[in-house]
Amino acid sequence: MADRTRARRLRGLRRLRGLRRLRGLRRLRNLRRPRVLRRPRVLRCPRGLRRLLPRSVRARATFAATAVVALALGGTALALLDVLHSNLVRDVQQSAVRQASKVAALAEHEHLPQFIVGSGGTIRVVDSDGRLISTTPDLVVPFGGPVPGPPLPEVPQPPDGPFPYRPRGVPRDGAADVGELVRDPQQQVVSVSVTGPDGELTVYAAAPTGTVEAAGRTAAVALAVALPLLVALVALVTWRVTGRALRPVEAIRSEVAEITGHDLHRRVPVPRTGDEVSRLAVTVNSTLDRLEDAGQRQRRFIADASHELRSPIAVLRTQLEVALAHPDPELWPELLADALQDTVRLQDLAADLLLLARLDAADPVATRLLDLDLLFADVLADRAADRVPIQSELTTGARVLGNRTWLARLLTNLVDNAQRYAAGRVEVELSVAADEVVLEVRDDGPGIPESDRERVFERFTRLDDARSRELGGAGLGLAIARDLAEHHGGTLRAAGSPHGARLVARLPLAGPPGGGD
Repeated sequence: MADRTRARRLRGLRRLRGLRRLRGLRRLRNLRRPRVLRRPRVLRCPRGLRRLLPRSVRARATFAATAVVALALGGTALALLDVLHSNLVRDVQQSAVRQASKVAALAEHEHLPQFIVGSGGTIRVVDSDGRLISTTPDLVVPFGGPVPGPPLPEVPQPPDGPFPYRPRGVPRDGAADVGELVRDPQQQVVSVSVTGPDGELTVYAAAPTGTVEAAGRTAAVALAVALPLLVALVALVTWRVTGRALRPVEAIRSEVAEITGHDLHRRVPVPRTGDEVSRLAVTVNSTLDRLEDAGQRQRRFIADASHELRSPIAVLRTQLEVALAHPDPELWPELLADALQDTVRLQDLAADLLLLARLDAADPVATRLLDLDLLFADVLADRAADRVPIQSELTTGARVLGNRTWLARLLTNLVDNAQRYAAGRVEVELSVAADEVVLEVRDDGPGIPESDRERVFERFTRLDDARSRELGGAGLGLAIARDLAEHHGGTLRAAGSPHGARLVARLPLAGPPGGGD
């Protein structure tokens, strides 16, 4: 038994030590852990209450306006009732003070009669011993009964006197002094001390407050009836005005919801109010104009691309059919050369279309600081065997931030266009003017008419359609060149020239003259 008891104790000690170790490790881990600052809880509207809130703009505006007006009018009504009650009570007090002052002025110079008539209120005059000297007839009990006590029988009498109102001390000069103001739910009482022929007297004047209570009740009833009507009128007017203001928005929404890609010519109605809704309608219509223009350009581009692709494919198919129909080995080299030429034309056209799609998508490309004189010198060196020799004048220090492949393609397209129409000379000039890099490509060909200097940059545009087809042009070279210049933050335009065409590209200068690429 002793061994078992010892074993149990050892087990208990081991468990206790294990628990202590675990607690210590937990505390150590908690100390090592960085304290994470808890975000303050944001008061959110409960889901049940959120469902009860109005969801439409019209309902929310009406609810907000009605709530604000109700709170403002309610606070104003309470303040008005308080001010009205205070003014009426002050008027009653002033009336009682005037009555008491009249009697005090009379008691200061002569003896007071037993009854005071014509005072317009309840008056009671007592001497310093508390004896009644004079009073108004309304306090006299009929049939010659005893004279009643003070005008406020409900107020408990103090232990040191028979009356609940102790007069103030009489001033040394004997003038009348307004005594302590006594408040009562039924009347307002003031006291005035005076010294006259009858000795030291205290004049009590009481004015009923029934008119104050009646006026307060009347005003409260009037406000209780008028305020709900006014709040309901505000809610109705806000609902109507908001609905009329949002009616054009609903018309715009319904019209835009019905517009599809096949009827982009439709426009939303523009209200004549000249407010934000009107400007919204104008903006929506301008957006629809741009969408319609983009859709027309896309459809025209697809039609032109299909037409351009169909021609070489048809020619290539014809050549292959001829080769199959006439299996003459002597004709195959010529047929294969023509097929290869059409295949190259298809390949170039597909590459141009892919490049245009990438430029339209505005995909980001890798850019770096480039020296255009070195880049263009390499490009022109590869064209030494062109049909028309190229004369170049490249100024050093023309550094731009751009993509090497695209800038080389810009120069290639401009030179290709000049080679296509030049008679015997193509000139390339690169210069730096102010903060711009200017690239000019000139030729001695027929030139570009002034009326077509913008049209030549449209896609699939040929001024001489038959000649361009013969030379293999698809009308995309200048369009791609302008897109490449604009992608680098520059411009490309056709300038006037006395002989031939003159294309001028301007790119922003990226830095001071420096080393090469």
